[in-house]
Amino acid sequence: MTKHVLGIVGSLRKDSFNKKLAETARHLAEEFELEIVTLNNIPPFNQDDELDPAESVKVLRQKVREADGLWFFTPEYNHSMPGVLKNTIDWLSRKTSEEQHIFAGKPVAISGMTPGMSGTLMAQDHLVVVLSFLDAKIMNVPRLTIPRAGSLINENGDLDLGDSTKYIQRQITAFADFMK
Repeated sequence: MTKHVLGIVGSLRKDSFNKKLAETARHLAEEFELEIVTLNNIPPFNQDDELDPAESVKVLRQKVREADGLWFFTPEYNHSMPGVLKNTIDWLSRKTSEEQHIFAGKPVAISGMTPGMSGTLMAQDHLVVVLSFLDAKIMNVPRLTIPRAGSLINENGDLDLGDSTKYIQRQITAFADFMK
């Protein structure tokens, strides 16, 4: 049976580099099915609504629960993960029943690209800190960090990794093995 991975894009931007990276991964992945979700409809976390969240939160929570693994595609804003991504994790981390925490033991891969030179390294490290606290099973090697994202977009607006495609393929293969 084919594994199902939920790709969570941590950017709201229409032409997000990280959404393009997730779409590239989806096209390259043969080892598992990659479903990509964006966070455009997730409201700000409010503890008053924690037990009865918006429908978008309920739907995403169910997708996370059913996924065999999670793959985060995160940009880096001010040397950290975007607020929208942290907000979503806050929503998903809230226990709504007697079941275990939704991230507990869930295999996680992390990638990211940014116009800057850091390649999202700091954002990924901060994401690891949060997900480790939530008991996710994080694949720390390899992680994919891509700097100078703008230089990888071709004249059609598509992501062109060129020879670097081998790095995302390496991460796909490693994550498939990690989920076994």
